[in-house]
Amino acid sequence: MGTGEVATHGGATEIAQADLPFGAVVTNSGRISAAKMYEPAAPASPFTPVQLARLDEALTLATRETGLGFSIYLGELGEDSRAAAEGLHASIGAEAGHAVLVAVSPGERVVEIVTGKDAYLRLPDRGAKLAVMSMVASFKEGDLVGGLVSGLRMMTDQAGPAPQH
Repeated sequence: MGTGEVATHGGATEIAQADLPFGAVVTNSGRISAAKMYEPAAPASPFTPVQLARLDEALTLATRETGLGFSIYLGELGEDSRAAAEGLHASIGAEAGHAVLVAVSPGERVVEIVTGKDAYLRLPDRGAKLAVMSMVASFKEGDLVGGLVSGLRMMTDQAGPAPQH
């Protein structure tokens, strides 16, 4: 019997086990039972691969040029957005002192920038506020990636090059 052929015997249909797809069996009642692999849907990203590449490049350049660790968080921050952003910054661990976190919650219309103790010396509040103003202007135009990239560039310029030891 070839693949896909069904043999009948005395009015009953018989299917050869070898002709069934992987993971399928014929039950005693004659029904075919098949196991299928569950594949959850990939999480939807708000960014295209090209936009992710732009963000990655901007983060890499900012970190390389300043010696500070830049990170972006995109998502809900909750009622106390500052505390949530500070908690995220603290989760960076031992390097938090040299880190800058840009936390953006588009749904809540909130932008928070948290700098570590050492990063603050090179990127004071004034520089961070200017970057936020630039980002918000782009966000209002619907350009989330452009705003983030622009803000990172402004903070990179404000912090200046990494100190030479």
